[in-house]
Amino acid sequence: MNADDQLIDLSDRRLRVRRLSPTRDDGLDRTTLVFLHEGLGCIEMWRDFPQKLCDATRCRGIVYDRTSYGGSSPWPSDPGVRYMEIEADDVLPRLLSALAVDDCVLVGHSDGGTIALNYAARDPEPLRAVVTLAAHAINEPVCVAAIEKARQAFAAGDLRQRLAKYHGDNVDRAFRLWSDAWVAPGFEPMDAAGRLPGVQVPLQAIQGEDDEYGSELQLAIIAGKVGGYCETRLIPDCGHSPHLQQPAYVLSEAARFIAPLALAG
Repeated sequence: MNADDQLIDLSDRRLRVRRLSPTRDDGLDRTTLVFLHEGLGCIEMWRDFPQKLCDATRCRGIVYDRTSYGGSSPWPSDPGVRYMEIEADDVLPRLLSALAVDDCVLVGHSDGGTIALNYAARDPEPLRAVVTLAAHAINEPVCVAAIEKARQAFAAGDLRQRLAKYHGDNVDRAFRLWSDAWVAPGFEPMDAAGRLPGVQVPLQAIQGEDDEYGSELQLAIIAGKVGGYCETRLIPDCGHSPHLQQPAYVLSEAARFIAPLALAG
């Protein structure tokens, strides 16, 4: 755990949070970038992307481990297949309140992008805009196949060992929560038809052409159903982690999108 990290007590769980400051701060009051990691992610697995985006936009940032990931505490009770909705509707609002964040842009990768869309669907007061990286609006067969492959690698390969470096004692809980939900019969990551029209804030949705967990149908559904402005970017030679596989392009596009929206007030 980084010396600067905090454990934020939400009464029923504690979440590990890291605050970021831009390298150059001009003193203007800007929004806060809040980063939501992927389904098996944590603070460290973002690498340096959050800091670089904070630097490019001169915004402060918050990166955190969601419930049962990294250095955060386990779920107080099993959330089952609704874990992303519960994170969006209950946990994230309480965390933002505890951190006194009243103006933010969400930047979400994979599951984190879906949680950001679920949160945005209620048009909450603190939210200024959303950037998603490989978000899921629906569960596609290609995603189920990729997760089945990951389950095999976790059981018989080295995936568990590699993830344990980031999640420690949480590793088994984190993997089961994610993988059991996605392969459950009839599972959908969100009520796309019911929730996406409620997304009124500006949205940038980014995805790799070679995403092993979803096709460009995800972008089409998101752009077609949200209630507000949406721009999409489909990136060539890129898989499920655009910010790591095509970092220069994603940083440039995300910063361009956020910059005009960044000044608070």
